[in-house]
Amino acid sequence: MFDTLLIANRGEIACRIARTARQLGLRSVAVYSDADRDARHVAECDAAVRIGPAEAARSYLDAQVILAAARASGAQAVHPGYGFLSESPALIDACEAAGIVFVGPSREAIRRMGSKIESKRIAVEHGVPVVPGYHEDDQADAVLAQAAARIGWPVLIKASAGGGGKGMRVVRQPADFAPALATVRREAKASFGDDRVLLERYLAEPRHLEVQLLGDQHGHLVHLFERECSIQRNHQKVIEEAPAAHLSEVQREALYRHALAIGQAIGYHSAGTVEFIHDAASGDTFFLEMNTRLQVEHPVTEATVGLDLVEWQLRVATGEPLAFTQAQIARRGWAIEARVCAEDPAAGFTPEVGTVVVCDEPAGEGVRVDSGVRAGSAVTPHYDSMLAKVIAFGDTRDQAARRLSSALGAYRLLGVRSNLGFLADLVRAPAFGGPLSTHYIERGFPGGWVPRGDAAPAIAQAALGCVLAAQSSAQASPWHALGAWRLLGDVVPAGVLVLFEDAARNLHRALVRRQGVGWWVEVGDCRMHVAARLDGQRLQIEREGVREAFTFLTAREAGTERVWLHSEQGIHAFTRIDRTAHALAAAAAGKAGEGNVLRAPMPGLVAAVSTATGARVRAGEPLLIVEAMKMMHTLAAPADGTVAELRCRVGDSVRGGDLLVTIETETTT
Repeated sequence: MFDTLLIANRGEIACRIARTARQLGLRSVAVYSDADRDARHVAECDAAVRIGPAEAARSYLDAQVILAAARASGAQAVHPGYGFLSESPALIDACEAAGIVFVGPSREAIRRMGSKIESKRIAVEHGVPVVPGYHEDDQADAVLAQAAARIGWPVLIKASAGGGGKGMRVVRQPADFAPALATVRREAKASFGDDRVLLERYLAEPRHLEVQLLGDQHGHLVHLFERECSIQRNHQKVIEEAPAAHLSEVQREALYRHALAIGQAIGYHSAGTVEFIHDAASGDTFFLEMNTRLQVEHPVTEATVGLDLVEWQLRVATGEPLAFTQAQIARRGWAIEARVCAEDPAAGFTPEVGTVVVCDEPAGEGVRVDSGVRAGSAVTPHYDSMLAKVIAFGDTRDQAARRLSSALGAYRLLGVRSNLGFLADLVRAPAFGGPLSTHYIERGFPGGWVPRGDAAPAIAQAALGCVLAAQSSAQASPWHALGAWRLLGDVVPAGVLVLFEDAARNLHRALVRRQGVGWWVEVGDCRMHVAARLDGQRLQIEREGVREAFTFLTAREAGTERVWLHSEQGIHAFTRIDRTAHALAAAAAGKAGEGNVLRAPMPGLVAAVSTATGARVRAGEPLLIVEAMKMMHTLAAPADGTVAELRCRVGDSVRGGDLLVTIETETTT
């Protein structure tokens, strides 16, 4: 075994690989871009090498700078993790030329499975069924449009070299095909350097199933059973579990047989995953693709089979044979994983950026957290939005789900909004007990996700926290230190008015006033009389004999003050609003007119501009594409009219809320 391993990745997977390297007694070397100088994975490795600026194309996606880092650090092996260069023949070539071990499969296996077009041909040749579609080399737009019409609507456009849910669009009618194809090509070129696509029949009731393979360089290949990854959003996995529920043994054995046939056809070694789509309506199962790398969801397999997949990747890379046969591998219990992302589910899952202020990970029996952040970590728009994974294991699916729900509620992650509350609701929902499908989220939350319960108590509690914090900082009663109170709101005869804005930019008013040793707080029709105490970040509130404890904090970043409130019932985040500034902004908005401006919905980079000042546009017409967290977001005209202002160009960095386009409509002339 080599003694120094370079980890050519970042975030939670770099931390997770470093953990196994440490257990094996290996020296680990991190790489980092300028955006990741102070990242957690850098701190958790034994050494670290800078590889370039924040842009992934000039750092994590540059095989030559990765190789230079390996040489400079004395690394004898490179583990690519997932994403970035994990399935890159360029990195394998560079490693081989330098005499450095690449921890992964062969170049030929990656090449053959890296093209969804070729992989489907291999599957058909070996008797593995594939989804009906178009998998040919002719990529002319007209040919693809004709093929889509033959397949029938709806049809799925997929990047041939894609993965991770990127470069995919469902098209339901002919008129939408050309713009969707252009978008997929653009995403595919930006993410994978290859704009080829394939088409598939879109299945009405699909389940996403996959089989974990593990092979050595001596011809031994085994499966480690199946996982279910049907709970997805925008074709990206959200919840994964092992095993898959509601499958017959006949269906399971067919999955294993087909996965092994694919792996054996290409002489596969290392860890890899064969993915399938199962049509619940017909009972048919089709091959989708093979990921020739470690999967994000590998921990649920590790939990149920008792193997460390990273350890076996490292052992196989040095030429060790597998120490077990298929018959010796057993599975027990159930494991479920949730992907924690920096996004705001209550605001349409817009990506979040900022600084993690508090990061207390859950623990307990059957709970594992693979994380790439800690308190002080910067979350930037340059990389994927996933921050951590929470994995829960139990003897039964129900026990694993209950442990996961509890762990998600106990996870204190403050400073950037996350999907923790949304994830908990996914596994608490009654539908989670039945057969799943990739439509689980859209059916469970048809109008979008909103936090559970009445928001008014949380607003009242947050406002009271602000009052107590100001009181503490003033070292005196607020009624005698009005200067401190002006920092949080207006002093009015009835008390102190605190203004908050929620994720959907709704304005909320809370009136806080002292009464004896307690407090009255009013939010709309909600009136609370409570006793309260703030001790550091611990806010204790007693109401009608019931005492609750919250984590409360405020954090200011880029001129904006956020207020955070956490309990096991969930996390609430509000933006504190200065009343004078709010009045000025409202006046300016009124002057600009209603519904005639286009703002950036999240921080990101302007990837495309398809309009110009003076151009006539119609409502719904695509005007801009903003890239955020490695995804493309199309922004459309909000109204018919003429472009009066265009405040961005390709390559510009924008912040959430920035004014990008103003439309001059009939009502504004």
